[in-house]
Amino acid sequence: MANTLVFLKNAFEELKQENNKNKSFVFILLVLLSIPLTYTVNSICIAIFVIATIISIRKSNFKIDIVLLLPILLYLLMAISFFWSIDIENTIPSLSKELSLLLIPICFFVFGGLAKNQKSVLLKYYSHGIFIYCIFYLLKAFFRFFISHDSSVFFYHELVTKDVNAIHVSVYVAIAFFYFFTKEIKKLFDFAAMIILFIMVFLLTSKNIIIVFIGLMIVYQLFYTKTAKRMRLRNLVLFVLFIGSLAFVGKIKERFQQEYETIMTDSTVNDVISKGNDKVYNVSIKQAWTNKTFQQNDYFPGTAFRVYQFRVFLELFNEDHIFFSGYGLNASYPKINKKGIEHNIYLGDGKNYGYQTLNFHNQYLQNFADLGVFGFLILLVLVSVNLRNALKSKNFVHISFAVMMISLFLTESFLWRQRGVVFFTLMFCIFNSREYFFSWSNNKITERTFN
Repeated sequence: MANTLVFLKNAFEELKQENNKNKSFVFILLVLLSIPLTYTVNSICIAIFVIATIISIRKSNFKIDIVLLLPILLYLLMAISFFWSIDIENTIPSLSKELSLLLIPICFFVFGGLAKNQKSVLLKYYSHGIFIYCIFYLLKAFFRFFISHDSSVFFYHELVTKDVNAIHVSVYVAIAFFYFFTKEIKKLFDFAAMIILFIMVFLLTSKNIIIVFIGLMIVYQLFYTKTAKRMRLRNLVLFVLFIGSLAFVGKIKERFQQEYETIMTDSTVNDVISKGNDKVYNVSIKQAWTNKTFQQNDYFPGTAFRVYQFRVFLELFNEDHIFFSGYGLNASYPKINKKGIEHNIYLGDGKNYGYQTLNFHNQYLQNFADLGVFGFLILLVLVSVNLRNALKSKNFVHISFAVMMISLFLTESFLWRQRGVVFFTLMFCIFNSREYFFSWSNNKITERTFN
């Protein structure tokens, strides 16, 4: 108890000190920690951040980071797409949802960016906050398990709710884990936080994130740790053995096994969804790519569904000639829906949504389909610049964020969700701010190292 009080007192003093240097500091942290909460709470926190930044505006602080113009440019293209959108009713509300791409970088221009120490403090308290969220999710799962005796409450969307989204939460958790993992001097609490966050990544069972997460841990162990080569090799062997043992945990094994089977075999029976004589069959990757039509009892596992969506994108691309303009922000849904009916995929039953209602689940395809080639290229530049700056900074948490975003964008339309666009934009600005800026005093672009 005494240690907790000391920590809280020190935390208050540190946050107060950092906020004296930058009046927007606490509000940035507030936005970050409100992302897993309801959309309303997160929107209110963003509004407070914007208002606080405007109130504290000083002309001497105003600097335009060239890198941070990229999210703004993407938003402007989204806004312009209104004029050719084929579904204005979807485009207009989506513009308000994507406002973070515009507002957050402008706020960073107003207060002049973040110093290196401030970035470290933000990551510190963000990671502690995510750790607290994980404790809450686990306690809630244990409580639900004692009532229902259903172990599924510990896994995937059941652990964090489908609205919050297990895949999104796995990214938040992984970034927090790497903050503790890369600390040179670790205390007992740091090791405890690492264990909880590590377990959470696997319980959330996002296959993409787990694979990238393991890969990043191996890369850090091989190239970034300062331990002797023999120790690194020993630690790596132990880590691989431990990861191998996790492959035998029920739900984790089940999700990976399902993907493996659909690569190797067509129309395997899905034992989880099937009920009695009502068989449900897994669609293989080959079938997702080649079948002209499907049956209503065909189930698309994650990889097969994304292959099918890529196929749909190519068909639409060839039919509608959307290379330059796209359909308009969030306006590809009617086209996806039409293709779903054409291919006779599962169309829903009143209780469950059909596959035709889902977006491309690939940010690169989503940008191309909705915003055309320029939207696609802006996204490529965004992730490339982010990765380049991460490697340049040698900050492994930044490197982890950059690699995870590149990978996640292959399997999720992350920026087409409010939590996703807020998280990406804010983290992008935190890590990349003050790299390049336009100085009003001498009217020229100046290169600045991370500070």
